[in-house]
Amino acid sequence: MKLSQFKFKLTDEDIALEPSYHRDECRLMILHRKSNKIDLYRTDENGEPLTDEEGNKVYLDFRNVLDHFDEGDVFVFNDTKVFPARLYGTKERTDAKIEVFLLRELNEEMRLWDVLVEPARKIRIGNKLFFDDSGTMVAEVIDNTTSRGRTLRFLYDCPHDKFKKELYALGEAPLPHYIVDRRAATEDDMDRFQCIFAKNEGAVTAPASGLHFSRELMKRMEIKGINFAFITLHCALGNFHDIEVEDLTKHKMDSEQMFVEKEACDIVNEAKLAKHHVCAVGTSVIKATETAVGTDGLLKEYEGWTNKFIFPPYDFGLADSMICNFYHPMSTLLMSSCAFGGYELVMKAYQLAQEHGYKFGCYGDAMLILDD
Repeated sequence: MKLSQFKFKLTDEDIALEPSYHRDECRLMILHRKSNKIDLYRTDENGEPLTDEEGNKVYLDFRNVLDHFDEGDVFVFNDTKVFPARLYGTKERTDAKIEVFLLRELNEEMRLWDVLVEPARKIRIGNKLFFDDSGTMVAEVIDNTTSRGRTLRFLYDCPHDKFKKELYALGEAPLPHYIVDRRAATEDDMDRFQCIFAKNEGAVTAPASGLHFSRELMKRMEIKGINFAFITLHCALGNFHDIEVEDLTKHKMDSEQMFVEKEACDIVNEAKLAKHHVCAVGTSVIKATETAVGTDGLLKEYEGWTNKFIFPPYDFGLADSMICNFYHPMSTLLMSSCAFGGYELVMKAYQLAQEHGYKFGCYGDAMLILDD
C-alpha cells in the first residue's frame, strides 16, 4: 500500500492531552472485521441502544471489553516499563537549554548513554552538559550517532544504582511531543504513562493500549476466568518517525528489543489449541507475537530484536482479536491497526471517531477489533 492512503486531517481538538480520570473509563469502539460492523453504543438484551435520562445514546466505555471474552480466553500484554527519559540540561559557557532524550544505556561502568539532543546543531563532540544547579550531574558528548543522536558519558563517580536513581530523578515522563508541545509533563504523568503491570524497564514510550487496564478491571477479568500472558517489547521512538517513502515496502523500521518466555508461550498456546480467543493488547504486542509465532500458529520463545513492520495486507498468525488506540495519520501504528482490522473498516472507524468526538493519541480512546 501507499503512504498517502493513510492520510487524514487530525485537529488539535482530536488529541487527548490528559488521560481519563479512571484508566478504564475511556470510550470504546468495537469493530467486527468479518461482518464489517462498528459498535459505538451500549445496548440492551435486544440489541437496542441504551439512553441516558436526557434520551442520548450511551457510548461504550473500556470496561465493556469484558463483555466479549469468556473463561479460557487469553489477553497478551506488554509488560515493558517506561523510565523518565526526557531531561533538560544547559550547555557549558553558553547556558543554552538543551533537551536530552535518553534512549538506552550502552555501558554501565563507563556511564555511556545513547541519546537524542535538541537543538542538535548546538551540540558537538567535546561539549559538556549540566543537568542540575549543583553541577554534580554532568555529561560529555563523545560521539555523533545520527543527525540528532549523540553518545554521552556521564561524569558521575558513585555506585551505578545511585547514579541511575539520581539521573532518573532529573528526568520526566517521556510523553510524545504532540502532548508536551502543548503542556508540560507533570509528576503525575510518570504514573499515568505507565501500565499497572509494567515490570521490565527499558521503554522510552508507553505501550499505550495497556494504559486503559485498571486493577479493578483486571480483577474482574481474572474472576471471569480470563488468563493473562506477558511478553516484553521495549517500545522505542521508531513509531513516531516520519515515513519518507510513498511505497511502504521500502520503509525500514528501527529495531526494538523483545523477550517472549516459556510461561507466556504455554498460556497462549494452551488457549490456541483449545480454540479460545487470544487478544493482543496493542500494536507492540502484535509486533512481538508476529515476530515469535511459528508456522504452526503457536508462540515460540524469543530473545532478541525485531524491526517487523506490519501494514496491509498481512496474514496474522496468532491473535484473533486486538485492542488499540486511535493513532495519528500516516503512522506505523495506524497501519498495524488497518492490517489487523482491514483497511476500509478501520479508516471508516476513524472517520466515525472524529465525527463523534473520540480522542486520539496515547491518552485517547480505545478500539477493540473482533474476528466475527
